[in-house]
Amino acid sequence: MIKEEPERNFTEKQENNPLHGVKLADILAFLEDEYGWKELGRRIKIRCFTHDPSINSSLKFLRKTPWAREKVERLYLKSLKQYNEAAKVRQRIAKENKKGTDYN
Repeated sequence: MIKEEPERNFTEKQENNPLHGVKLADILAFLEDEYGWKELGRRIKIRCFTHDPSINSSLKFLRKTPWAREKVERLYLKSLKQYNEAAKVRQRIAKENKKGTDYN
């Protein structure tokens, strides 16, 4: 008799997945905004980024090509981490600047 994994284990695994709930179209839009198509094509050498690029053509290709999608997802996670780290630094600097101007 094969034991089935409880449904909650799948949910728990998804909660730990940083891409859970993030649409591929949103990932592409973020990367295109962050880097532009030319830089994306340089970083990830796939034709949908280098020849007449668009979100729609990239979505079609990436949905059918797991190895390319994996590269895009890795770049997204790396970029998001850098973006969040930069935001923390900006926030810390803003707090320090505010402390310097408070004369209470």
